[in-house]
Amino acid sequence: FYLQFDHYNTGEICITDFKLLLSNPRFRDEMEEHKLELLEGKASEDGRTFISYQEFMSIITCKRSRSFKIACDQSAATDEPWADDLQRAAWRRARASTVFGRMVRRVAKEYLVDDRERQYYADKYTCCPPPLFIPAVSLIEIGFFVYYALEAGSLSTTGPVPSNSIFVYRPDKRIEVWRFLFYMLIHAGWVHLFFNLMVQILVGIPLEMVHGSLRIGAVYMAGVLAGSLGTSVFDVDAFLVGASGGVYALLAAHLANILLNYSEMELGILKLAAVFLIASADVGFAIWDRYTSKQPNQPVGYVAHLMGALAGLTIGLLVLKNFEQKLHVQVLWWVALGVYCVCMIFAILWNIFYY
Repeated sequence: FYLQFDHYNTGEICITDFKLLLSNPRFRDEMEEHKLELLEGKASEDGRTFISYQEFMSIITCKRSRSFKIACDQSAATDEPWADDLQRAAWRRARASTVFGRMVRRVAKEYLVDDRERQYYADKYTCCPPPLFIPAVSLIEIGFFVYYALEAGSLSTTGPVPSNSIFVYRPDKRIEVWRFLFYMLIHAGWVHLFFNLMVQILVGIPLEMVHGSLRIGAVYMAGVLAGSLGTSVFDVDAFLVGASGGVYALLAAHLANILLNYSEMELGILKLAAVFLIASADVGFAIWDRYTSKQPNQPVGYVAHLMGALAGLTIGLLVLKNFEQKLHVQVLWWVALGVYCVCMIFAILWNIFYY
């Protein structure tokens, strides 16, 4: 359909021809309702004079909505609960009046940038399947902390730190490769655990509701791995505990989304400032704890925070797709992929051949 109106093969059609395309009965019959709404929204944007083939195909092929549709009930796309606009409006009001409906709308408002995307998500999201990864990881981390606290018989803001645990990353035991991932299960005190749980629940669960457990799990674990590999290169004497690498990956992934869409997000600048403030406070505490530690022979690293954030910025661009799919974002996608792969390969080779 699009090519019929691209008379000069420029990859763009004027907005007048685009509106004619949208009024084509055959085109409307073959197109899903939510896609038509997105296309009509493009046509009605103030100041728009043309639409590119790339923008058109991004909507037609569901590239814009694929990420959050993973978390939606797929059967609802063809089985609408309303017969006309009045029933639809009444259904939406009833859904919005429930606690679940208000929660879903809040998540859509905070994590999606287009009003029609928000409406589609608010209509379709059923919490089937529910967010699983972040709740499961959080419970496991709490369980490990309780176990080691009971074993040590003490509890403080910075302890206990079970440095002899088989899960703690230690530079003298790097041959035990599972430590590069499972150090995330151990925390240095209840403050450390509380902060990580707070951020990964408040940021991670809404992200998981929008993007799905698999994508958020990939971002989180990429941050954990980047944290340990980065520490092994830049802070070679440090021990490593805690899920800060994964937590900062989630924060940075959310930050990447805000950076790419802040002009279209409500209070985008304030959200940026809040993320920077939270991250700066925690990194500052980690640095202070490192250099004032009462266990100088077992220094706890802070490089994992920074490496996890870098992983979140790169993997976040790869996995949590920007909602507009513009050309500069595609360039960023390839740059992010290259940066992450180069860093990971370098760190792995460093650990294999340097030690």
